[in-house]
Amino acid sequence: MPHAIAHHAVLDARMVAATRGLRLLSLASWPAQTQQAFLGALAAGRRAMPVVRYPALDFSDARRELDAIAAAADRDHPLGAYIAESAQVWTITAQLLESLGSDRACGHAIALYGRPDVDLPGSTLTTRDAAGHFIRIANELDPRLLAAAERPTLDASTLQAQLQNDLDAYFGGRVITVELDPEMIAKAAAGAYRLRLRSDARYSIHDREQLLQHEAFVHSLTALNGREQSVLPSMAMSSPRTTCTQEGLAVFAEQITGSIDIDRMKRVSLRIEAIALALAGADFLQVFDYFRDEGQATNESFASAQRVFRGVPLTGGHAFTKDAVYLRGLIEVHTFFRQSLARRKLPLCRQLFAGKMTLDDVVRLSPLFEAGTLAPPRWLPPWLERAGGLAGMLAFSLFANRIRLDKL
Repeated sequence: MPHAIAHHAVLDARMVAATRGLRLLSLASWPAQTQQAFLGALAAGRRAMPVVRYPALDFSDARRELDAIAAAADRDHPLGAYIAESAQVWTITAQLLESLGSDRACGHAIALYGRPDVDLPGSTLTTRDAAGHFIRIANELDPRLLAAAERPTLDASTLQAQLQNDLDAYFGGRVITVELDPEMIAKAAAGAYRLRLRSDARYSIHDREQLLQHEAFVHSLTALNGREQSVLPSMAMSSPRTTCTQEGLAVFAEQITGSIDIDRMKRVSLRIEAIALALAGADFLQVFDYFRDEGQATNESFASAQRVFRGVPLTGGHAFTKDAVYLRGLIEVHTFFRQSLARRKLPLCRQLFAGKMTLDDVVRLSPLFEAGTLAPPRWLPPWLERAGGLAGMLAFSLFANRIRLDKL
């Protein structure tokens, strides 16, 4: 192994070890009892702010190690640039965890995930503008047009059995286990070997395909493929640095397979608008009311508001901005796929599944994939295996975007 590659492989292994305790989402999320207490009080006619307590955390040793790793990386080498940037983001993650519940946490979240009022690449429109577009379209849709498949009629155990059958058929055996989790507030979450569903949630038939494409065939497959990387084992890890691309790719997978529906787009968009409201001064109760006024059930409104206030004060002016990346990531990934087709570089889209990376990483590390230094993806989603069909859809998109609707 050449010296530069061996040197950065050692640094990457050190980074994996240093970040082992930096579990941002699990440490910032609220326990299920918080939701139960809030909803119980609300049912009894009492509106009160949730009581949330975060652990006091000290990651100073991890931060020192991450700073040393970033300093030792050669930023002029593709591996070194990847490691240095990754280490810096993990340092901010550690700082956020150390400041959970304080005013500082919001600034760190913005450093990691951005804001909803920043212009989208190649546009004067913002992520919030995109969210408003989808909310308006959804609100204008006649409810009578909604199919029965979009109504939540499945309990979690039924969906668990269906998804388990889907995944076992895809892998030809048990690789990912679908589990029920009574402690979750989110409806689903995926790792390399587990896909968790919230025990008390109800799901639609539409949710089955969305979760399969989004959670299993993006989040789980990129984690599994990342474990095949002997030089960069960190590519198996979920990092805030790759969240925008990961979530954008996951929503793009829903879109390209026809799994996404307008109600799903509205839910994603409402979270972005809620982040903007919180940053402008809305407190937890006002954001909770916003979700209910937009038609969400009471328990889902709590879950949505909780996502906005994870790790930050509940009194307004602060937000955990992670959900702002979903639409921005979707637009960036969609553009990346279209550019790859136009420039005859569609293989880059396959490399995107070789681990958890940013779009810039895929381009920068492409020579290392071609040289065999980095492993190609072992698992690919079915829609990406059908390159001809994907190319056809992207080719139509490239042309259709040239048509100006305001000129018709």
